[in-house]
Amino acid sequence: MVKVRVLGSAAGGGFPQWNCNCRNCSGVRNGTLRAHARTQSSIAVCGRDPQAWALVNASPDILTQLRANPVLQPARNPRDTAITGVVLVDGQIDHTTGLLMLRESSVALAVWCTDSVHADLTGGNPVFGVLGHYCGIERHPVIPDGREFMVDGVEGVSWRALAVASKPAPYSPHRDSPVAGDNVALVIGDAASGRTLIYAPGLASIEEPLWRSMQAAACVMVDGTFWSDDELLSLGLSRRRARDMGHLPQSGPGGMLERLGQLPERTRRILIHVNNTNPILDEDSPQRAELTRRGIEVACDGLEVEL
Repeated sequence: MVKVRVLGSAAGGGFPQWNCNCRNCSGVRNGTLRAHARTQSSIAVCGRDPQAWALVNASPDILTQLRANPVLQPARNPRDTAITGVVLVDGQIDHTTGLLMLRESSVALAVWCTDSVHADLTGGNPVFGVLGHYCGIERHPVIPDGREFMVDGVEGVSWRALAVASKPAPYSPHRDSPVAGDNVALVIGDAASGRTLIYAPGLASIEEPLWRSMQAAACVMVDGTFWSDDELLSLGLSRRRARDMGHLPQSGPGGMLERLGQLPERTRRILIHVNNTNPILDEDSPQRAELTRRGIEVACDGLEVEL
């Protein structure tokens, strides 16, 4: 049986964000808001061997996440880990900075990523170059056209990557003109049962190849960053809209809630990568009640899904 464990469920900055005093962040700090703190977005996946896991994205909070998930430290040797490799969905800071925290690895870190992400992490943000002075990187190419690949050591799990519309990192040379592979959705499957989970923490739109995979999936774990397109604008925190930043908002025509409502009733629907400003973090908010009414979950750190 394939297990997918949420290590972190917040967007970049986590929740509460260190310098933010919005209603959500202030409320969770002082205990006036019914909400749970969250670390930055990442999941881990295991198959037949419960002591072999693939890390999907390596957030800046990776050390906190490893301590919170002892299953990732089997302690078989003086230096040990259950992490056999890392799969990256993009080159963003909140999904890659944690690689630097893994520099004490006794072997080269096995990393699966697309060519464009590899270019960003050797150029604009040379994480791979820095790690070359420590444990090193063993890079495995990911082709974002839906073809299957395997992650060494994680048996019984199938993987496919689909290019999706979103934004590459600010240090990418094609920040304003994305190319296929800057961002991918992962189709993670149980090789025995054929059941799949879609992991897509960054989505500007849902295009046909991804939509077909979502319709066939047992579970979709997708972009829950913003409730509304003008969320940051209305709070005076940014001049950019959600869609400008590569995220499909939940509300409004064509929003994530509308699309999730078109999936088969059997599909488990989970929002992840939730920004600290999103009102769905408030468990007593009308927005959270709307999700509950629609049968949509909000990911929390520690949530585990079995396929």
